[in-house]
Amino acid sequence: MNMQELYSIYQQYPSVQTDTRKLQKGDLYFALKGPNFNGNSFASQALDQGAAYAVIDEAEYAIEGKTILVDDVLQTLQQLALHHRKQFSIPFLAITGSNGKTTTKELIHAVLSTTYKTYTTEGNLNNHIGVPLTILKIKNDAEMAVIEMGANHQKEIESYCVIALPTHGLITNVGKAHLEGFGGEEGVRKGKGELFDFVRSSDGTIFRMNDYGYLGEMSHGINQVFTYGTKDADVVGNIVQSDPFLHVQFTKGYEDIIETSLVGGYNLPNVLAAVAVGKSFNVPDEKIKSAIENYAPSNSRSQLVKKGANKIILDAYNANPSSMKAAIDNFSKAEGQSKILVLGAMAELGPESINEHQALVDEIGRHQWQSVLLVGGDFLKLQHPYQSFNKPEEAGEWLAQQNIQDAFLLVKGSRSMAMEKVLNYL
Repeated sequence: MNMQELYSIYQQYPSVQTDTRKLQKGDLYFALKGPNFNGNSFASQALDQGAAYAVIDEAEYAIEGKTILVDDVLQTLQQLALHHRKQFSIPFLAITGSNGKTTTKELIHAVLSTTYKTYTTEGNLNNHIGVPLTILKIKNDAEMAVIEMGANHQKEIESYCVIALPTHGLITNVGKAHLEGFGGEEGVRKGKGELFDFVRSSDGTIFRMNDYGYLGEMSHGINQVFTYGTKDADVVGNIVQSDPFLHVQFTKGYEDIIETSLVGGYNLPNVLAAVAVGKSFNVPDEKIKSAIENYAPSNSRSQLVKKGANKIILDAYNANPSSMKAAIDNFSKAEGQSKILVLGAMAELGPESINEHQALVDEIGRHQWQSVLLVGGDFLKLQHPYQSFNKPEEAGEWLAQQNIQDAFLLVKGSRSMAMEKVLNYL
């Protein structure tokens, strides 16, 4: 079966699913493989549940008239997404970066959706499976698409660009994330820069945070650039309040104060980016303002949570040295006497992991805290004067025993640490 024939089937059944637990009647089931599972073995079950067809790559699971046998299911999924992408002539904005890309994507989607039919990545489905699935959910009424791209090694963003064909690109920042897979900081810059490389080669447009000089270097040779920052940019804004919620005063390109429900000054670039994209696509000012002000963070990203008499900044979706330092610095400046740090270890830092965790311990020591709780990973290998725990549940139990009242807590760590579990004990 060639791609055009498969695409004709997809047009009849435009809902694609890779997980039989979520499958709905009429879905196209793609039997992906992983280290611990073989989707081909679920093809019959998917069909019994009402899948229109099952796309497989192992002949032994073929069922006459109901399965589509291909050489490689993942490659077929990606090629189908590319074929679908080519049917559109609308703006496709790709977003990547070490920190803030999901929040930036959500804010931009909120802004664009006020004026255009906009499709975007759901949650953080931003990998080699999530990117094609996102594209395949875009319907014919689309006027805009916003695609988030995550990566932990070089050539990954490049491979997503070949599928998504972005007309616009935005790199939030380049920090110390996934150092192990990228091979150090320079590798991270090169890997994230693959988005700008694609936009440059296709004569597209980028949105650039002008405060970060390295993004200027990475975007050299790109002709169409829309800038944002705290000075010398197309859109200029600065913090007027960040405790507890971020308020931003804009003075160029857009003139108003936006009062967000985001915790922390480190969200400033995310808000600036959303305004810049909105202005670039002629979204009315009042709609930009209302979209950002009405955006409520979720999924443990910069959330302010109240538990009894205690306040918690829950930022436990992700963590790397850059975002950790920013969160600690922001929290140190927040008002409150009884401030407690609850930090989980960082993942995927490779040979630099011990040094990066030690640097965080040093940073913690520069400020005054009521208590500091460090949980798991390489924090356990360091000598420090703070409370130490193997798991977030243990940290939660310790906090419960202290019967803390009127405290202000920052809870942050890598996703693998599941630091949000601490809240179950407060």
